[in-house]
Amino acid sequence: MERLRFFLNDRPVEETGLSPTTTLLRYLRERAHLSGTKEGCAEGDCGACSVAVLEQDGRGAPTLRAVNACLVLLPMVQGKRVYTVEALKEGGRYHVVQETLAKELGSQCGYCTPGVAMAMLEACHRKDLDEPWKLDAQMCGNLCRCTGYRPIREAASQVAGQCPPDRFSRALEETRPESMALRYEAGAQRFFTPDSREALWEVLEAWPEARFVVGGTDLSLDVTKRHAEPPLLVSLEALPELRVLEPHEGGHRLGAAVRLTDLEDYARTACPPLERMLRYFGSRQIKNRATLGGNLCTASPIGDLAPVLLALGAEAVLLSREGERRVALDDFFSGYRRTALGRGEVLAWVDVPAQPEGTRAVAYKVSKRRELDISSVSAGFRVVVDGEGQVVEARLAYGGMAATPSRARRTEAALVGRRWTEAVVEEALGRLEEDFTPLSDHRGSEWYRARVAKNLLRGFFHETLAEPMPRLGERHTATVQVR
Repeated sequence: MERLRFFLNDRPVEETGLSPTTTLLRYLRERAHLSGTKEGCAEGDCGACSVAVLEQDGRGAPTLRAVNACLVLLPMVQGKRVYTVEALKEGGRYHVVQETLAKELGSQCGYCTPGVAMAMLEACHRKDLDEPWKLDAQMCGNLCRCTGYRPIREAASQVAGQCPPDRFSRALEETRPESMALRYEAGAQRFFTPDSREALWEVLEAWPEARFVVGGTDLSLDVTKRHAEPPLLVSLEALPELRVLEPHEGGHRLGAAVRLTDLEDYARTACPPLERMLRYFGSRQIKNRATLGGNLCTASPIGDLAPVLLALGAEAVLLSREGERRVALDDFFSGYRRTALGRGEVLAWVDVPAQPEGTRAVAYKVSKRRELDISSVSAGFRVVVDGEGQVVEARLAYGGMAATPSRARRTEAALVGRRWTEAVVEEALGRLEEDFTPLSDHRGSEWYRARVAKNLLRGFFHETLAEPMPRLGERHTATVQVR
């Protein structure tokens, strides 16, 4: 078995014998003795543990991204460059991020400051922060209990896009991608990162009980909160087929291992309904690791991406040694936390078809807080209206209303063949009670969910009167737009 190899603050590191479920945060603090990286929540909410990782973006270009070290398992940084807050000071001089944060009085107790600084470092080397809300999105994954956000945001706005000639700029220019392929063993645990289909099939034939992982934003919670030690993990992160992100037959092919950050950038012009849902999916640090396939394959009834992809008529493409199998996303979720994936199969990509002329489509997410929250109710809606104003197709998908993300088929039937008018929509709303009997829990009562589900469909009708696939406003505060 192989050693773990990566770069830490530009120094090469090799490790062996460490549990593959050691988080990067634990390694930094306990093994590397880099205590600047702090532990707050250990679940990706607070951002105190943020570090920067240099890796490839969705186009294959090197990029510097802030991630939550508490959710990254050590084998996931194989072949990559990791930077902690200790790397900011260079040649005895503080980095512009540190100087600006101090000058703007953005730190008091200092506990959150290292994570804030590393999120700002990503902003410092981003060239696309061209709208005010993007800066909010960059920093929303960092909690500060003392200072308040105004001085932090002021500091971030000053450093955003500077791209100074620092060690990070040099690394971005000079670093060539290294292989992530890995066969690692420690004690009774194994971690594999195959970089080809053949290597993957060999691993699965030897260990068919393997558990898949890519970003780790869900699985790592089992490690940090439940102290789980999965015996066998197979990362799909290095498989090139799973990172495809491109137009396809008039629609889109979305790789299962595509980072949600890259998917959001792609969807901004290519697929407005998908971009809309991704905006409030989670923090920048989470989206820098989370993947499309991970969100779908956890099969959560409140997964954010399923409703909008169901509404758009997406199809899941599954790969195994035997070949390719296509499954309509309507049939992908077989039960609570269960999918149609068979033994030896992986979700390779999702195909979103070309949308017919007359399509109106929007996605919504309703939660108790704006940032970093789980949906109480989510929805993806699409109707196709012909030139005479008649509905020829309707796909109304909801999350949080049943054991799986599901379509409201009776409500859809009440719309098809009728004119797309407010009166018809109001009449069809009564069928939602036949489609769903939602549960009551701490995120919302049955009454609340049922009411929200109806109101979202009402809002969809009004919002798409002027624009068939409306984007969020310039200073949006939610997926639900008040006009």
